[in-house]
Parts: sequence; C-alpha cells; structure tokens
Amino acid sequence: MNIVLFDTPQARKALRPFSYTRALAQLRVGIGTIAEKWQHHLQAPCSFLTAPYLSEKFPCVAAPANWCIDSTICPDEALVAAIKRLEINQQLVKDGILIAACCDQATLQALPTHNFQHPALKTKAYERPLTQLNNNWDIFLLNAQELNKDFAWMSQGRSTQRMSDPHTITYNEAAIFLEEGVTTKAALLNAEAGPIYLGKNAQIREGAVIRGPVAIGEAAQISAHAVISNATTVGPYAKVGGEVSNSVIIGYSNKAHAGFMGHSVIGEWCNLGAGTTTSNLRNDYGPVKVGDAQQEAVATTDLQFCGVFMGDHSKCGIHTMFNAGTVVGVSSNLFGAGYFDKFIPSFAWGEPGEPLQTYRLEKALETAEKMTSRRQVPFTEQDKKILSHIFLTTDRP
Repeated sequence: MNIVLFDTPQARKALRPFSYTRALAQLRVGIGTIAEKWQHHLQAPCSFLTAPYLSEKFPCVAAPANWCIDSTICPDEALVAAIKRLEINQQLVKDGILIAACCDQATLQALPTHNFQHPALKTKAYERPLTQLNNNWDIFLLNAQELNKDFAWMSQGRSTQRMSDPHTITYNEAAIFLEEGVTTKAALLNAEAGPIYLGKNAQIREGAVIRGPVAIGEAAQISAHAVISNATTVGPYAKVGGEVSNSVIIGYSNKAHAGFMGHSVIGEWCNLGAGTTTSNLRNDYGPVKVGDAQQEAVATTDLQFCGVFMGDHSKCGIHTMFNAGTVVGVSSNLFGAGYFDKFIPSFAWGEPGEPLQTYRLEKALETAEKMTSRRQVPFTEQDKKILSHIFLTTDRP
C-alpha cells in the first residue's frame, strides 16, 4: 500500500514559517520526522500532497490503492490499527475533519478540490484522541511524548553500541541508545527522567551534560560544556552549544556557542551567533503572545513558556536577543543590540530599533548555497525556486 501525507491549507497557514520550505510531514517532533514515523508504522513508502510550488521537491506518488493521511498527525497504535482496517474508498473522520482515507488514484487526485473530504467516500468515525500539530508551539509541547514513543520503536529488538569512553558518566544506562559511530568525551548522560538517543556518528564533546528525554541526530555535534535537557531534539548535522531546553532543531543548523535557548523551534540551515539568547518567560509570568506570521500581529497563547520560531536559512549575529514568542521568517539576516519585534518577516535584513530592509534575493541565495556546501549538501535548482517563490509571494520589509 502507498502512503500519501497531505497538507491542508489551514495547517500550512498555522505552521508558518516552517511550512514555507517543506511539506508538513517533514517536520521533526521526537526523534523522527512525521513521514519517518508513518513509514515505520505502516511499512510503506511515503510521498506528499503539498503546496504546488513545493511539489517538485516533495512529489506526490499515486498508486491504485493509497493511504492518504493528514500530515500533521503523528501515529499511535490505535490510529495505525484503524487506518489498516479501512477498505478502499473509506475515510476516517474525527469531528468532521478528515484524518485518513483509503482511496484509489482518481479519488486521491480529487481530494484537494473537495477540501480534503470526498462525497464518494464512505465515512467511519474515529473517537480516540489524536497527537497533532495545530500550532508551531505544539512541536515542543509534544516533543517529550514523541521522543519516548520513537525511542521505544527505534530501539526495540536492537542492541545499543557500547559506551567506549571510560570518562563518560551515565545514569540509567538502560535508557540510553547509541547508534554506530557515536563518540563521547567525558560527558554526563542522565536518562533518569527520560531516554537519550544518540544518532549515527553523533559527537558529544568534553564536559557536555545531556539530561533526557533528549535526541541527538545523525552526525550532530554537541559542543564542550553544553547543557541539553528537558525534551530537546537536535536534528541531524546540527551543531549545538550553550544551554538548550525543551526545543527542537529540525536539522543542519548551528547554535554552536554559549547562550540560552528554551521552548523554541529552529528550522534548517539557520545560524545563531555566539551569545544569542531567547527569552521564554515573561517577567510577569503571564501567557506569552506569539508573533503572527500572517497578520504581523500577536496571538495570545495559554503558554507560560515560549521562545522563538525561526524559519529555514535565517541567521542572527552575536549576542542577538529574542523576546518570548518571536517569529522569524525564512532567510532573514539579523544583527545588533537590543530586542527585535515579535514578528520578523522573511528576507528581512537589519537590527533592532531601525527599519528593517529587504535582504536581496541574489545575496540570500548566495549565502544559502555557501552554507549548504559546508555540509556537502547541494543547493539545487529546486531549492532556489522555492526561496525565490517565497521572496516573490510573501510580505517583506
């Protein structure tokens, strides 16, 4: 059976700026991306039904029989079982919203025009709770739960690599899993409050403290004396230092130096300069207001703790400070002293207290290509088209 993970327009709006550059199933929560989770649980290849300008990079592969699943929903045993019980041309619905469908190729292609419902599909109700990303902050709010779930299936029936460094201290070592090639040097790994997963070729350097639940992705590097804790995921090939708490770095980004980051989500190919710090708590302990990427206003949440949401390819200079609930768009370049506004649009260039300028597209593309080449990752024509589309179709300074 073929899996197609579909993005609804409402979800793509709610999950900006991360939706600008990816199909939503490529968001990381826990250890894996949503697509990786479904691929494991249904044992079938995944493709994506997403915004047209992203479809070249994230194509939809249709088959005679397809499981079509909302890309913001994470699998669990009950939901997987319910989807497997669907017959062809049946849909699973909760509170009037499509969760999943089993459909033929023609019905799959018609789903977007029917607002991801289809009158020809027989409806089955689903009554159990869902794990779903409805807002950006759900990524860190659900990270502990998903980290525990992912750790269970990723370690099941497998043997961890042996801890070879005699100077690394471990607590509750049974809940620590090391993939092949992991190196640690005089680190402290405490899995008493939750599991610790270290991906293939991850490097944990001298004096780093990791307090689970935590996931460190493939070839990620944790700097000397870093403190990583409280349901944090460091995605593949990222470089992280300083103190990071209850945050998700999707992958390939750098926060390699001192500075605090809490309750935040960072996209791919970002760079946070030395000393960059995010506030995640108001001085009056009130609910955090989050910058609204659509209306350039603020949305009041019920969260006491909430940091920064930074879109792909954005950068900030040394000692940058972000207020709680700040949203940074795609490919912005920020620097200077003081706090930025709550909402920073894509392709913004500048410093606090001054009018932001437009970061020229040709310079933004040049910078993006330089950064990806440092990881030996090609910056493709598809990537250039996506950033160019965002530049032309979204609000800029």
